Amino acid sequence: MTTVRLNKELEAKIDSMALAEHISKSEVIKLALESFLSQYYSEKTPYEPGQHLFGKHGSGRKNGSVKYKEIIKRKIGEKRHR
Repeated sequence: MTTVRLNKELEAKIDSMALAEHISKSEVIKLALESFLSQYYSEKTPYEPGQHLFGKHGSGRKNGSVKYKEIIKRKIGEKRHR
């Protein structure tokens, strides 16, 4: 058995949900923990945690991965001529 101390605001929310759903406060807490733990332990690919960041800031170039050698050579040449 586990005992948890809740602040008044959280306990009020649990009371309200239990009343609205016609279930006990213990059942509300169990359901919340099951939901949290299932998300926490779900298998994620390495891509998923950072998915919202990928492609957020682009260089504006559409062919950067194909012509990267040409781009680097040009930048080095520009730097030498300064």
